[in-house]
Amino acid sequence: MEGKEQDVSLGANKFPERQPLGIAAQSQDEGKDYQEPPPAPLFEPSELTSWSFYRAGIAEFVATFLFLYITILTVFGVQRSPTKCQSVGIQGIAWAFGGMIFALVYCTAGISGGHINPAVTFGLFLARKLSLTRALYYIVMQVLGAIVGAGVVKGFEGKHRYAQYNGGANFVAPGYTKGDGLGAEIVGTFVLVYTVFSATDAKRSARDSHVPILAPLPIGFAVFLVHLATIPITGTGINPARSLGAAIIFNKERGWNDHWIFWVGPFIGAALAALYHQVVIRAIPFKSK
Repeated sequence: MEGKEQDVSLGANKFPERQPLGIAAQSQDEGKDYQEPPPAPLFEPSELTSWSFYRAGIAEFVATFLFLYITILTVFGVQRSPTKCQSVGIQGIAWAFGGMIFALVYCTAGISGGHINPAVTFGLFLARKLSLTRALYYIVMQVLGAIVGAGVVKGFEGKHRYAQYNGGANFVAPGYTKGDGLGAEIVGTFVLVYTVFSATDAKRSARDSHVPILAPLPIGFAVFLVHLATIPITGTGINPARSLGAAIIFNKERGWNDHWIFWVGPFIGAALAALYHQVVIRAIPFKSK
Protein backbone atom coordinates (compact mmCIF):
# COMPACT_ATOMS: atom_id res chain seq x y z
CA MET A 1 0.00 0.00 0.00
CA GLU A 2 2.84 2.35 0.88
CA GLY A 3 4.43 1.62 -2.49
CA LYS A 4 1.27 2.64 -4.30
CA GLU A 5 1.01 5.91 -2.36
CA GLN A 6 4.64 6.66 -3.24
CA ASP A 7 3.90 6.05 -6.92
CA VAL A 8 0.93 8.43 -6.80
CA SER A 9 3.02 11.07 -5.05
CA LEU A 10 5.83 10.77 -7.58
CA GLY A 11 3.39 10.91 -10.48
CA ALA A 12 1.70 14.03 -9.12
CA ASN A 13 5.06 15.79 -8.79
CA LYS A 14 6.24 14.65 -12.19
CA PHE A 15 3.07 15.67 -14.04
CA PRO A 16 1.72 18.85 -12.40
CA GLU A 17 -1.43 20.62 -13.59
CA ARG A 18 -0.66 22.48 -16.80
CA GLN A 19 -3.35 25.08 -16.16
CA PRO A 20 -4.19 26.44 -12.69
CA LEU A 21 -7.82 26.53 -11.68
CA GLY A 22 -10.16 29.21 -10.31
CA ILE A 23 -8.64 32.39 -8.86
CA ALA A 24 -5.12 31.06 -9.44
CA ALA A 25 -5.79 30.96 -13.17
CA GLN A 26 -7.08 34.54 -13.20
CA SER A 27 -4.08 35.83 -11.25
CA GLN A 28 -1.73 34.48 -13.90
CA ASP A 29 -2.94 37.00 -16.48
CA GLU A 30 -0.41 39.53 -15.17
CA GLY A 31 2.44 37.14 -15.86
CA LYS A 32 1.55 36.60 -19.49
CA ASP A 33 3.58 38.17 -22.25
CA TYR A 34 0.73 40.38 -23.36
CA GLN A 35 0.31 44.06 -24.13
CA GLU A 36 -2.98 45.83 -24.73
CA PRO A 37 -2.95 46.98 -28.37
CA PRO A 38 -3.18 50.76 -28.72
CA PRO A 39 -6.59 52.13 -29.78
CA ALA A 40 -6.99 52.86 -33.46
CA PRO A 41 -6.89 56.57 -34.37
CA LEU A 42 -10.17 58.22 -35.32
CA PHE A 43 -8.80 59.24 -38.72
CA GLU A 44 -5.89 57.54 -40.46
CA PRO A 45 -5.10 59.47 -43.68
CA SER A 46 -2.18 57.15 -44.52
CA GLU A 47 -4.67 54.28 -44.99
CA LEU A 48 -5.99 55.96 -48.12
CA THR A 49 -2.66 55.50 -49.88
CA SER A 50 -2.30 51.83 -48.95
CA TRP A 51 -3.35 49.00 -51.28
CA SER A 52 -4.14 46.79 -48.28
CA PHE A 53 -6.89 49.28 -47.31
CA TYR A 54 -8.65 48.95 -50.68
CA ARG A 55 -8.00 45.21 -50.85
CA ALA A 56 -9.77 44.84 -47.49
CA GLY A 57 -12.80 46.75 -48.79
CA ILE A 58 -12.95 44.57 -51.90
CA ALA A 59 -12.83 41.48 -49.67
CA GLU A 60 -15.79 42.84 -47.66
CA PHE A 61 -17.70 43.51 -50.90
CA VAL A 62 -17.14 40.02 -52.29
CA ALA A 63 -17.89 38.31 -48.97
CA THR A 64 -21.17 40.19 -48.48
CA PHE A 65 -22.14 39.52 -52.10
CA LEU A 66 -21.62 35.78 -51.63
CA PHE A 67 -23.40 35.87 -48.28
CA LEU A 68 -26.57 37.40 -49.77
CA TYR A 69 -26.44 35.18 -52.84
CA ILE A 70 -26.32 31.88 -50.96
CA THR A 71 -28.65 32.81 -48.09
CA ILE A 72 -31.45 34.41 -50.11
CA LEU A 73 -31.43 31.51 -52.57
CA THR A 74 -31.77 29.15 -49.60
CA VAL A 75 -34.74 31.15 -48.28
CA PHE A 76 -36.39 30.97 -51.71
CA GLY A 77 -35.82 27.23 -51.89
CA VAL A 78 -37.70 26.76 -48.63
CA GLN A 79 -40.55 29.07 -49.67
CA ARG A 80 -40.89 27.33 -53.03
CA SER A 81 -41.49 23.93 -51.44
CA PRO A 82 -45.14 22.91 -50.82
CA THR A 83 -44.28 21.92 -47.24
CA LYS A 84 -41.35 22.58 -44.94
CA CYS A 85 -40.73 18.83 -44.75
CA GLN A 86 -39.80 18.79 -48.45
CA SER A 87 -37.13 21.44 -47.92
CA VAL A 88 -34.32 22.22 -45.52
CA GLY A 89 -36.81 24.23 -43.42
CA ILE A 90 -35.98 26.95 -40.90
CA GLN A 91 -33.06 24.89 -39.59
CA GLY A 92 -31.59 24.80 -43.09
CA ILE A 93 -31.97 28.55 -43.50
CA ALA A 94 -30.25 29.09 -40.16
CA TRP A 95 -27.44 26.74 -41.20
CA ALA A 96 -27.04 28.60 -44.50
CA PHE A 97 -26.59 31.94 -42.70
CA GLY A 98 -24.34 30.54 -39.98
CA GLY A 99 -22.36 28.32 -42.33
CA MET A 100 -21.69 31.13 -44.79
CA ILE A 101 -20.50 33.41 -41.99
CA PHE A 102 -18.18 30.65 -40.78
CA ALA A 103 -16.74 30.10 -44.27
CA LEU A 104 -16.48 33.78 -45.23
CA VAL A 105 -14.97 34.94 -41.93
CA TYR A 106 -12.42 32.14 -42.26
CA CYS A 107 -11.57 33.29 -45.80
CA THR A 108 -11.40 37.05 -45.18
CA ALA A 109 -10.29 37.41 -41.55
CA GLY A 110 -6.65 37.79 -42.55
CA ILE A 111 -7.46 40.46 -45.15
CA SER A 112 -10.19 42.67 -43.72
CA GLY A 113 -11.02 41.10 -40.37
CA GLY A 114 -14.05 39.37 -41.90
CA HIS A 115 -16.75 41.76 -40.68
CA ILE A 116 -19.37 41.20 -43.46
CA ASN A 117 -21.81 43.21 -41.32
CA PRO A 118 -22.07 46.97 -40.58
CA ALA A 119 -23.14 46.18 -37.01
CA VAL A 120 -19.93 44.23 -36.39
CA THR A 121 -17.91 47.05 -37.95
CA PHE A 122 -19.74 49.60 -35.81
CA GLY A 123 -19.13 47.63 -32.60
CA LEU A 124 -15.42 47.23 -33.35
CA PHE A 125 -15.18 50.92 -34.20
CA LEU A 126 -16.71 51.87 -30.84
CA ALA A 127 -14.10 49.66 -29.17
CA ARG A 128 -11.40 51.55 -31.12
CA LYS A 129 -10.36 48.45 -33.06
CA LEU A 130 -10.41 50.32 -36.39
CA SER A 131 -10.49 53.92 -37.59
CA LEU A 132 -13.60 55.84 -38.64
CA THR A 133 -12.19 56.01 -42.18
CA ARG A 134 -11.97 52.23 -42.42
CA ALA A 135 -15.32 51.69 -40.68
CA LEU A 136 -17.20 53.91 -43.15
CA TYR A 137 -15.40 52.35 -46.11
CA TYR A 138 -16.25 48.84 -44.93
CA ILE A 139 -19.92 49.69 -44.42
CA VAL A 140 -20.21 51.18 -47.91
CA MET A 141 -18.58 48.11 -49.48
CA GLN A 142 -20.74 45.74 -47.43
CA VAL A 143 -23.93 47.50 -48.54
CA LEU A 144 -22.84 47.49 -52.20
CA GLY A 145 -21.99 43.79 -51.99
CA ALA A 146 -25.39 43.02 -50.47
CA ILE A 147 -27.22 44.94 -53.20
CA VAL A 148 -25.33 43.10 -55.94
CA GLY A 149 -25.89 39.74 -54.24
CA ALA A 150 -29.65 40.30 -53.95
CA GLY A 151 -29.71 41.59 -57.54
CA VAL A 152 -28.09 38.42 -58.89
CA VAL A 153 -30.67 36.30 -57.04
CA LYS A 154 -33.46 38.37 -58.62
CA GLY A 155 -31.87 37.78 -62.03
CA PHE A 156 -31.96 34.02 -61.43
CA GLU A 157 -35.46 33.86 -60.00
CA GLY A 158 -37.21 36.42 -62.23
CA LYS A 159 -39.32 39.40 -61.16
CA HIS A 160 -42.52 37.47 -60.52
CA ARG A 161 -41.05 34.78 -58.29
CA TYR A 162 -38.76 37.27 -56.56
CA ALA A 163 -41.76 39.43 -55.62
CA GLN A 164 -43.80 36.35 -54.64
CA TYR A 165 -41.15 35.39 -52.06
CA ASN A 166 -40.83 38.99 -50.76
CA GLY A 167 -37.28 39.23 -52.08
CA GLY A 168 -35.85 37.74 -48.90
CA ALA A 169 -36.51 41.11 -47.25
CA ASN A 170 -36.82 41.49 -43.48
CA PHE A 171 -40.05 42.63 -41.84
CA VAL A 172 -41.83 42.05 -38.54
CA ALA A 173 -44.04 38.97 -38.83
CA PRO A 174 -47.81 39.22 -38.20
CA GLY A 175 -48.65 38.76 -34.55
CA TYR A 176 -45.56 40.64 -33.36
CA THR A 177 -45.24 44.36 -32.64
CA LYS A 178 -42.50 46.67 -33.88
CA GLY A 179 -41.19 46.68 -30.31
CA ASP A 180 -40.93 42.89 -30.42
CA GLY A 181 -38.99 43.10 -33.66
CA LEU A 182 -36.68 45.81 -32.34
CA GLY A 183 -35.98 43.82 -29.17
CA ALA A 184 -35.24 40.65 -31.16
CA GLU A 185 -32.77 42.53 -33.34
CA ILE A 186 -31.04 44.18 -30.37
CA VAL A 187 -30.58 40.93 -28.45
CA GLY A 188 -29.67 38.92 -31.55
CA THR A 189 -26.99 41.40 -32.59
CA PHE A 190 -25.69 41.56 -29.03
CA VAL A 191 -25.15 37.79 -29.10
CA LEU A 192 -23.31 38.02 -32.41
CA VAL A 193 -21.07 41.00 -31.62
CA TYR A 194 -20.29 39.76 -28.10
CA THR A 195 -19.19 36.47 -29.66
CA VAL A 196 -17.03 38.35 -32.16
CA PHE A 197 -15.28 40.24 -29.35
CA SER A 198 -14.74 37.08 -27.30
CA ALA A 199 -13.55 34.95 -30.22
CA THR A 200 -11.03 37.55 -31.42
CA ASP A 201 -9.81 38.79 -28.02
CA ALA A 202 -6.00 38.88 -28.16
CA LYS A 203 -5.69 38.66 -24.37
CA ARG A 204 -7.82 35.54 -24.30
CA SER A 205 -5.63 34.01 -27.03
CA ALA A 206 -2.53 34.72 -24.95
CA ARG A 207 -4.05 33.40 -21.73
CA ASP A 208 -5.64 30.31 -23.27
CA SER A 209 -2.91 29.53 -25.80
CA HIS A 210 -3.17 25.85 -24.88
CA VAL A 211 -6.76 25.82 -26.16
CA PRO A 212 -6.97 25.93 -29.98
CA ILE A 213 -9.73 28.38 -30.99
CA LEU A 214 -10.93 28.74 -34.56
CA ALA A 215 -12.57 32.16 -34.29
CA PRO A 216 -14.94 31.81 -37.29
CA LEU A 217 -16.57 28.73 -35.74
CA PRO A 218 -18.19 30.35 -32.66
CA ILE A 219 -19.11 33.40 -34.76
CA GLY A 220 -20.88 31.28 -37.38
CA PHE A 221 -22.53 29.20 -34.67
CA ALA A 222 -23.83 32.36 -32.97
CA VAL A 223 -25.39 33.46 -36.27
CA PHE A 224 -26.99 30.02 -36.65
CA LEU A 225 -28.50 30.07 -33.16
CA VAL A 226 -29.82 33.62 -33.46
CA HIS A 227 -31.52 32.72 -36.74
CA LEU A 228 -33.17 29.69 -35.15
CA ALA A 229 -34.62 31.96 -32.46
CA THR A 230 -35.69 35.01 -34.45
CA ILE A 231 -36.58 33.87 -37.99
CA PRO A 232 -40.25 33.57 -36.88
CA ILE A 233 -40.18 37.17 -35.55
CA THR A 234 -38.28 39.29 -38.09
CA GLY A 235 -36.76 36.83 -40.53
CA THR A 236 -33.56 37.71 -38.62
CA GLY A 237 -31.69 40.76 -39.74
CA ILE A 238 -28.80 41.40 -37.29
CA ASN A 239 -26.98 42.68 -40.38
CA PRO A 240 -28.07 46.08 -41.80
CA ALA A 241 -26.32 45.43 -45.13
CA ARG A 242 -28.22 42.17 -45.61
CA SER A 243 -31.52 43.89 -44.80
CA LEU A 244 -30.85 46.94 -46.99
CA GLY A 245 -29.61 44.96 -50.00
CA ALA A 246 -32.73 42.77 -50.01
CA ALA A 247 -35.04 45.77 -49.44
CA ILE A 248 -33.56 47.82 -52.30
CA ILE A 249 -33.85 45.01 -54.85
CA PHE A 250 -37.32 43.98 -53.58
CA ASN A 251 -38.39 47.66 -53.45
CA LYS A 252 -41.95 47.15 -52.20
CA GLU A 253 -43.73 48.87 -49.35
CA ARG A 254 -43.58 45.78 -47.18
CA GLY A 255 -39.79 45.75 -47.38
CA TRP A 256 -39.52 49.38 -46.22
CA ASN A 257 -42.25 49.61 -43.55
CA ASP A 258 -40.13 48.15 -40.75
CA HIS A 259 -36.73 48.76 -42.30
CA TRP A 260 -35.57 51.21 -39.62
CA ILE A 261 -35.73 48.35 -37.10
CA PHE A 262 -32.98 46.51 -38.98
CA TRP A 263 -30.57 49.43 -38.60
CA VAL A 264 -31.49 50.78 -35.17
CA GLY A 265 -31.72 47.34 -33.51
CA PRO A 266 -28.37 45.97 -34.74
CA PHE A 267 -26.52 49.20 -33.99
CA ILE A 268 -27.90 49.33 -30.44
CA GLY A 269 -27.08 45.65 -29.93
CA ALA A 270 -23.54 46.16 -31.26
CA ALA A 271 -22.99 49.21 -29.04
CA LEU A 272 -24.18 47.31 -25.95
CA ALA A 273 -21.94 44.34 -26.79
CA ALA A 274 -18.91 46.61 -27.25
CA LEU A 275 -19.66 48.38 -23.96
CA TYR A 276 -20.16 45.11 -22.08
CA HIS A 277 -17.00 43.50 -23.39
CA GLN A 278 -14.71 46.50 -22.98
CA VAL A 279 -16.03 47.77 -19.62
CA VAL A 280 -17.32 44.69 -17.81
CA ILE A 281 -15.40 41.73 -19.24
CA ARG A 282 -12.07 43.42 -19.97
CA ALA A 283 -12.45 46.32 -17.49
CA ILE A 284 -10.24 48.43 -19.77
CA PRO A 285 -11.34 51.84 -18.37
CA PHE A 286 -10.33 50.73 -14.86
CA LYS A 287 -6.83 49.50 -15.68
CA SER A 288 -3.89 51.52 -14.39
CA LYS A 289 -1.74 52.96 -17.12
